[in-house]
Amino acid sequence: MTHNAPEYHGFDEFKTRSTKLQEIKDLGVDPYPHKFTPTSSSSSLHSKYEKEEIGSAEEATNKSTPETSVAGRLVLFRAMGKNAFGQIQDDTGRIQIMFNRDVTKVLGLDSEEITHIKFIEKKMDLGDIIGVKGHLFRTQKGELTILATEATLLCKSLLPLPDKHSGLVDKGVRYRKRWLDLISNEEVMKNFKTRSQILSIIREEFSKLDFLEVETPILQNNYGGAEARPFMTELNALSQEMYLRISLEISLKKLLIAGMSRIFEIGKVFRNEGIDKTHNPEFTMVESYAAYWDYNDVMEFTENLFATIAKKLFGSTKIGQRHDKKGTLHDIDLQTPWTRMTMKDSIKHYAKLDVDTMTEDEMRKYLVEKSDLEADDVKTAPKGNLIAYLFEEFVEEHLIQPHHITDHPIETTPLCKLHRDPAMRDDRIVERFETFILGYEFCNAYSELNDPILQRELLEQQASKKDAGDEEAHPMDEEFLEAICQGMPPAGGLGIGIDRMIMLFNNAISIRDVVFFPLMKPEETLTSN
Repeated sequence: MTHNAPEYHGFDEFKTRSTKLQEIKDLGVDPYPHKFTPTSSSSSLHSKYEKEEIGSAEEATNKSTPETSVAGRLVLFRAMGKNAFGQIQDDTGRIQIMFNRDVTKVLGLDSEEITHIKFIEKKMDLGDIIGVKGHLFRTQKGELTILATEATLLCKSLLPLPDKHSGLVDKGVRYRKRWLDLISNEEVMKNFKTRSQILSIIREEFSKLDFLEVETPILQNNYGGAEARPFMTELNALSQEMYLRISLEISLKKLLIAGMSRIFEIGKVFRNEGIDKTHNPEFTMVESYAAYWDYNDVMEFTENLFATIAKKLFGSTKIGQRHDKKGTLHDIDLQTPWTRMTMKDSIKHYAKLDVDTMTEDEMRKYLVEKSDLEADDVKTAPKGNLIAYLFEEFVEEHLIQPHHITDHPIETTPLCKLHRDPAMRDDRIVERFETFILGYEFCNAYSELNDPILQRELLEQQASKKDAGDEEAHPMDEEFLEAICQGMPPAGGLGIGIDRMIMLFNNAISIRDVVFFPLMKPEETLTSN
């Protein structure tokens, strides 16, 4: 038999299994049938019959015990005379199967060349996907087992699974070949199911408050809503440059202007920036906008959302021990209300610095001497950015239990309302908050700017920064300014990094552990055989 296939790792096994595949076909068995309908999952059977006496193997042979059918991947197998025992794994767990020489038939096998039990022993391999119909019983050791009356080969696998003893250890392989990670590691499967559950809870909580879920474009003519470098591409049909969105904000605000008063979107955003344990260039965000809310309403919603997720996952707002940036473990409690501090007060409390009494030169000198920031960046930064630098360098790591850090300098964002307090307004402070847990930022929120004159002024300042070489500054967006001129209601906006949130609840230390397929360098190209 000729094998026109790449030289896979384990290519000898590929050839052996390919030979078996042809032999299976020659015996009249379809190795890739179209459909099989299991009536149960492994976990549902274990749960249903956990405390029930269901009978012996002899009673199962006489068909006097409950009948069921399951499907999954064959992950363990051992032959024992007239019987063979195996385990099949579905997405809920594993269950034991007993194949019997006199009872078990292979669907489609009608040959005198090989018995049904020998077909299972000799032609099936670990990793094959099979369907089983049969009757339940308990072994003498009490293990719930299905005596197979009928076995159906659903998919002949041509490459082996990772070794059952050593498992899948190499993290690079685990992340790049996530399907093997999910097959090999029950905890990984559980974590990704938790991810799905968290997304469902988020949608439920928004729905309770009459938010409408929407979808906005990923490909955009312009980009904005964050200070980040975009990914660029070209739209051949129109011969024009396009961008992958760096934020959901601008499109959602246009819908807010259109009269959709409460909206949210869960979607991918893309930032052409560094990769580390909390950053992936492609990541998932939820953004929401509520007309007639302000940042105080959003703070309350945010902490209630986190607390609700905790209660639904753990039955309590106490989620256990989690690692901070330095690897130290802390018991985290998401019980509301959370601590609220202005950015200036947090610097005074944790860094013992009063920025209201410091000159800009004093702030610069302190940052150059005490932080790892580049001196050139500090030298040219305006006052508001200096305050933000002091916060980032000397405060963030102390914010272990949940904190809302409020009232930021206007230089940190061009899309937020000036503070309603006249004194803070005069100091160019905006109604923005960021939420921190374990020293990490989890969300960003504003009382949204809806003054078109001030909005133009701030975007022009950003455009000037961009022209001066700042690759992360906002470009001018005349279409957005036109929309703002047509009237946007006062609103509270929120952005939460979903992946980072899931890291918190899953107790993951890397974003790669909560993203199905994190960005990885490609493997070396395999040579064709």
